[in-house]
Amino acid sequence: MHRQENGVACCAGKGPGYKSPEDAVRNGPRETILYVTCANPDPETGKPDYLATVDVDPSSDTFCQIIHRLLMPSAGDELHHSGWDACSSCHSDSTVARTKLILPALGSSRIYVIDTSAKLKAPKIHKVVEAKDYGSSLDMSAPHTSHCLGSREVMVSTIGNSNGDAQGGFLLLDGTTFEVKSRWQSNDVKLPFGYDFWYQPRHNVMVSTEWGSPNVLKTGFNPDDVSKGLYGTHLNIWNWKEKTLRKRIDMGEEGIMPLEVRFMHNPDSSVGFVGCALSSNIFRIFKNEVDEWDVEKVIDVPSKKVEGWALPDMPGIITDILISMDDRYLYASNWIHGDLRQYDVSDTAHPKLTGQVFIGGSIVSDGAVKVVEDRELDEQPPPRYIQGTRIDAGPQMLQLSLDGKRLYVTTSLYSPWDRQFYPDLIK
Repeated sequence: MHRQENGVACCAGKGPGYKSPEDAVRNGPRETILYVTCANPDPETGKPDYLATVDVDPSSDTFCQIIHRLLMPSAGDELHHSGWDACSSCHSDSTVARTKLILPALGSSRIYVIDTSAKLKAPKIHKVVEAKDYGSSLDMSAPHTSHCLGSREVMVSTIGNSNGDAQGGFLLLDGTTFEVKSRWQSNDVKLPFGYDFWYQPRHNVMVSTEWGSPNVLKTGFNPDDVSKGLYGTHLNIWNWKEKTLRKRIDMGEEGIMPLEVRFMHNPDSSVGFVGCALSSNIFRIFKNEVDEWDVEKVIDVPSKKVEGWALPDMPGIITDILISMDDRYLYASNWIHGDLRQYDVSDTAHPKLTGQVFIGGSIVSDGAVKVVEDRELDEQPPPRYIQGTRIDAGPQMLQLSLDGKRLYVTTSLYSPWDRQFYPDLIK
């Protein structure tokens, strides 16, 4: 899910993005449309995924409505994350414009390049990078996160090898032609797992996270797979300039399924956070007293003892986190419990819970699950209805406006897991 400000006004006379986080907060225009990836949960129907354009301009007659659907040419893509071809790392270059949206597909291993330059509200497919363009030659599959680089390249993380088994990697695309260039990492580095990544050039560091193998993920979640070591528990610390792995930090049982990683927006900051989904913890990433990268658990979402669910202890399942542009707040989504949380991270070592709202989830008061022991709530939350529609799943992907006043939320995680945990979501 990505927001789009009024046209390209933010980049007029300059490169894309903003000169600083403060500039983005102060001068960034209000977003008028959102691009939302929508996966067809049952590809056997032959219906493809699509990219939805959502009108979020309050002065518009179509406010909060889907105003365009860009259908993908094939079924089974499983669109997931998205990113841009250029961003604030190229702000000083007036010859660069942010016009292409990058859509990696977990299911098909395609990477779609979407052109938004001609019609912001009705984008078109510009190019399709097929799995065969890189899968066998680079031994990669299941692309996930894309980030634009200051080098005018696009970097995409992958979570599988060419056979769909677990293996983390990073693919480089040319930022103009979108041709496959190479692996990003040194050829002798192969991670056991992959997922998300974030880089902080001023500290010469990139941090990557771990989920599981595509072949395991597409069968749904099996708790036995955790004890078999089929899900990651490590943070991977990279030398950004040399593209080499410096060390792996094992967070153990407290850090199972480290998914989304975010650094503070201040480019001088050496602090970040990672949300560990199954453990429902958030770790702080920082440089310790001997100038080495380290982690510490700073947020713990307690499990709830329940009846009528798959397990007697229900974890929150933190599937996304983000940090406000002013670095004051961290937002986290508990996909299973159903709540969205806001933490004040002004003191990054001691986050404070400052807001919480239930959007849906598995513990609603009229559902099949009975909570028998809860360390946080006195009663189960009521179901959530928006414009007469019941929200079945919990919050998943998050996107915050530049000024921090509007938070956008989607509820789908990954089709096989959606079918397992929220079957009503896909009906």
